[in-house]
Amino acid sequence: MTATSKAETPVLELRGVTKTYSVKQGLFGTAKPLTAVNDVSLSLGRGQVLGLVGESGCGKSTLAKILLGLEAPTQGEVRVDGERIDAADRRKLARRIQPIFQDPYSSLNPRKSIEDIVSLPLLVHDVGDSASRSKAVREILDIVGLPARVMQTYPSQMSGGQRQRVAIARALIMKPEIVICDEPTSALDVSVQSQILNLLGDLRAEFGLTYLFISHDLAVVEHLATRVAVMYLGRIVEETQVADLFDTPRHPYTQALLKSVLTPDPGQGVPDTELGMEYPNPIAPPPGCHFHPRCPVAMDKCRTDRPYPVATPDGHVECHLFGGEQTQPTKSA
Repeated sequence: MTATSKAETPVLELRGVTKTYSVKQGLFGTAKPLTAVNDVSLSLGRGQVLGLVGESGCGKSTLAKILLGLEAPTQGEVRVDGERIDAADRRKLARRIQPIFQDPYSSLNPRKSIEDIVSLPLLVHDVGDSASRSKAVREILDIVGLPARVMQTYPSQMSGGQRQRVAIARALIMKPEIVICDEPTSALDVSVQSQILNLLGDLRAEFGLTYLFISHDLAVVEHLATRVAVMYLGRIVEETQVADLFDTPRHPYTQALLKSVLTPDPGQGVPDTELGMEYPNPIAPPPGCHFHPRCPVAMDKCRTDRPYPVATPDGHVECHLFGGEQTQPTKSA
């Protein structure tokens, strides 16, 4: 492969990825299929940050597990630099893709010291000796803003923000190309969230990292992402550049998510997304467009016909409002 062709190959690519589970309801119930990820195709260039947003239960974390090789897709394929991950060596794949999990309180072994936790990937991959591993831990801790003296402490002796810095250090010590960030700031205080987001942005610039950043918070995604994919009930309903999505949200679900972003003005109160509280049952999804029972601008065919992706200037949207004569959704008052 030439340098030019390698540069043009997406560093991370999903092609028609579907993940279906068999779920049994009740002790004597029959098993029914639950499609957590439904025919998802995404492409991520080197150095980009793709923000994946959606409500809890929409399939974001399942998609993260597939990308990490922890779950195999029922259909479709995932490629890293053009190579299918199911055909790749698992140890080599782990060097290239690393996760940062949501909860820094449960993702770190409380019985291990910080040095043991951060150096574990080096030990598993048989990199260096004890002295060189200790040196590497000191260096990466310094990079994420932690002093060397924390090496002999334990997670219980650290704050949530410090623990997440440890988790970031552990993810980066093998110098991966891609980092899967599964809501890495949602368990932290707001003031600490901004520090971690700034750190992730600095690390991306310093190491040329590519992020898949999963979140339910569009305000967080706006701060870090270069592209955004909006997920609803296992489908990507809109995907585009971050500036385009915030300036011109096309899908009614995207518009509702943007309405849910809290403002610093206390007089505004809690925003009303107009979606109601009920999320569809993924075992028995609504016919047609899965979003139609909650959509304020649903048409008759939305209740019967599944929408398909429609190209936009820099991405796509999956909505009947962009077919036929009507090209822009009518925004609710």
